[in-house]
Amino acid sequence: MSYTAAVLTVSDKASRGERTDTAGPAVCRMLKAAGYEIVHTAIVPDGFESVSSALTDCADTRKASLILTVGGTGFSPRDLTPEATKTVIEREAPGIPEAMRAASMQITPRGCLSRGVAGIRGGSLIVNLPGSEKAAAENLAAVLDPFRHGLEMLTSHGSAGCAAPAQPLPGQSLPLEGKVAAAQPQTDEVSPVAPSLDAWLAEAKAKPEAGKIGMYLFHSGVVRETPRAEVREGKKDAPAVTGMRVSFDPAALERAVGETKQLPGISYARAWLNAGTLRVGDPIMLVLVGGDIRPHVVDALQSLVGKLKTVCIKEEEF
Repeated sequence: MSYTAAVLTVSDKASRGERTDTAGPAVCRMLKAAGYEIVHTAIVPDGFESVSSALTDCADTRKASLILTVGGTGFSPRDLTPEATKTVIEREAPGIPEAMRAASMQITPRGCLSRGVAGIRGGSLIVNLPGSEKAAAENLAAVLDPFRHGLEMLTSHGSAGCAAPAQPLPGQSLPLEGKVAAAQPQTDEVSPVAPSLDAWLAEAKAKPEAGKIGMYLFHSGVVRETPRAEVREGKKDAPAVTGMRVSFDPAALERAVGETKQLPGISYARAWLNAGTLRVGDPIMLVLVGGDIRPHVVDALQSLVGKLKTVCIKEEEF
């Protein structure tokens, strides 16, 4: 089923024509790549009344399934988008902004400063995104994949099967986190869920440089029970691994991704690293690289994964 979407850019300067809005169009490209029909876009000034009025119009009159605001979520006195949204929504959906802030914190410590909220009004899901193009795209990529299931539940008269296992798309295997959740018992230390590869691809294909990309390759690294000593040194008597403690250097991660983007033919690179106490089967990393031709993309993926393993990550098997 296809869903409609409305995108509202909230900015005093953009509404006065003093700044070109790039974040709103970037969000629209991501939504279109994910199959949404954009039924309305607008630039509205910061402020309580302007935002609440625009949201009410999109939900009650235009009946948009998904309504995204872009901007007005910071600490400035005029950043009142969250306050306006709270008066419009009927039920909050706190997990969405929590997930976006968690994803942002993987990239920058300033991710915790976004005050965006999310909630439901009638048959519409309303979500606040940050105002910069980069932050808006990163936040949307973190939650875009679950939106469709949320909208299915919102438009159904009963449960849409939240506990049902994820089904693979044609040509894809079941996402790793679905297998881990079904197979592993809960503990006091639960590792973060890996991001959605589909959302990353939607973000990549919405970027202006996407036309230069001829192929994407991804790597999904997981904790294995075979010990490192056996794999790398050929030792046959090493005990099986039951888990692993993992940590990583965020600055080194950022450098590694940045260096990958400078390689010949590469237009897109992104990586996520897990941390904490992990179990066999838990995800360690997810890497996506896009470029012009296969040799360039293969070399870039191998280079980035190699740097992540040798420079960024610290692993302790047990």
